[in-house]
Amino acid sequence: MNKSVRNLVLVLGDQLNADASAFDGFDPAADAVWMAEVREESEHVWSSQPRTALFLAAMRHFRDERRAAGWMVNYTELDAIANTGTLAGELARAVAFLRPARLILTEPGDWRVWRAMENAAEGLGLVLEVRPDRHFFATLEDFRIHALGRKQLRLEYFYREQRRRHRVLLDASGGPEGGEWNYDQENREGFPKTGPGVLPAPAAFPPDATTQAVLALVARYFKGHPGRLESFDWPVTPAEARRALADFIQHRLPGFGRHQDAMWAGEPWLYHSRLAAALNLKLLDPREVVAAAEGAYRSGLAPLASVEGFIRQILGWREYIRGVYWLRMPDYAAVNALGAEAALPAFFWTGETEMTCLREAIGQTLSLGYAHHIQRLMVTGLYTLMLGVEPKRVHEWYLAVYVDAVEWVELPNVIGMSQHADGGFLASKPYIATGKYIQRMSNHCAGCRFDPAKASGEDACPFTTLYWDFLERHEARLAANPRMALQVKNLARLAPGARQAIRERAAAIRANDGNPPGAQNGTRQAALFD
Repeated sequence: MNKSVRNLVLVLGDQLNADASAFDGFDPAADAVWMAEVREESEHVWSSQPRTALFLAAMRHFRDERRAAGWMVNYTELDAIANTGTLAGELARAVAFLRPARLILTEPGDWRVWRAMENAAEGLGLVLEVRPDRHFFATLEDFRIHALGRKQLRLEYFYREQRRRHRVLLDASGGPEGGEWNYDQENREGFPKTGPGVLPAPAAFPPDATTQAVLALVARYFKGHPGRLESFDWPVTPAEARRALADFIQHRLPGFGRHQDAMWAGEPWLYHSRLAAALNLKLLDPREVVAAAEGAYRSGLAPLASVEGFIRQILGWREYIRGVYWLRMPDYAAVNALGAEAALPAFFWTGETEMTCLREAIGQTLSLGYAHHIQRLMVTGLYTLMLGVEPKRVHEWYLAVYVDAVEWVELPNVIGMSQHADGGFLASKPYIATGKYIQRMSNHCAGCRFDPAKASGEDACPFTTLYWDFLERHEARLAANPRMALQVKNLARLAPGARQAIRERAAAIRANDGNPPGAQNGTRQAALFD
């Protein structure tokens, strides 16, 4: 039997769309697909069990669908006896068996993997043809052209270009629907003290036999990794992803906008879509998502502010952040403009902390592999930023714990947006706030022993303490930023005694691995202002 194939199409775990450019011209009689489950992809960062399980379950379903269509799929499972544990090693084994004339790959979403595939192909003496990823609205070249000659990049300018180019939410004259490009000001409401009320439960996706086998495998091979699998309930096929989209459009998109920044204990999903993982694994096309959201507005199902806010996340931010990643890599992963050097607190891997908001966000993350954008930006991310954790360590945690984490989207969000480690290239100011922001947007402070109004003393909210400490440590840099002028001015109003008390409390928090120390006799609350 002649095992030689013409083209070997390489499919990575986040490239599970059968209409990918790598399949253009695919001939099932002459070509083959290569896929591999390898420990390397779960161990280069300490990948959580839910994240690994989602990737492997979706990969196996894709494999089975392609085989059912008559395609040859060379697939290595994680527990295969001969599995080398690396992508390069598994590709070498496949090439030795299939003897392809050429390797074809759609642009990877991870700089490390792209370079690894190029190096592996070179070592094997084969040509690797890398094709554009047309899953996205904008190509990498589109974004480079947009960025050319600009001193600063800002989402709003790119987003408006995208809206015009793809004719999304435009009126008959070609202007923005409703007269405004952005309705963010209408989308910042918290819930009343009584809470969000009865919320529609998201569509459920009980694991089938294929996914159950993966869950058992992950529990066995990665039992020391963070996270839990008991609540695993994610779409792992295109059909399931479309059902999740339809469910969101019908039941939660109408309420999404107003409350997209709100948090509530025990309510992980609220009005959010849960679609990021399906989008990032390519189970779902973003054009389909945007069209469904716009259709909900046109039909009167959802208000414009909700629809525009959601579309801005998909057509705007998601595309923009990918452009920034490929424009600035590989150097972007190592930037540290604020000189942050602290270790990531150990409780980020356990959720064991007295701070209610962090306990909720981290506990939810470890259980479900999910937290919505405000929990990521203004709880976990805010805390590590103000604590002064080394940005690379923060990035590695986010990449490890979230099921939707693919590096092109995760790294710029953490390094640039959350940690301000790029010095303002992505976001014009650091996103910092006291505990009062969390109090306003959630019910987390109600039962917490820390007072968001206090910056020092044993019951001071660590967020508030670290907020003032951050301003003081970076006062010279922040004073030169017009968007930080008011906050720096407030810092100047602090009484000398208050500054010293804040410095001491912040130092104690850092010395206690990021956790506030317990009650201390003789500690008093200093007056903040003269």
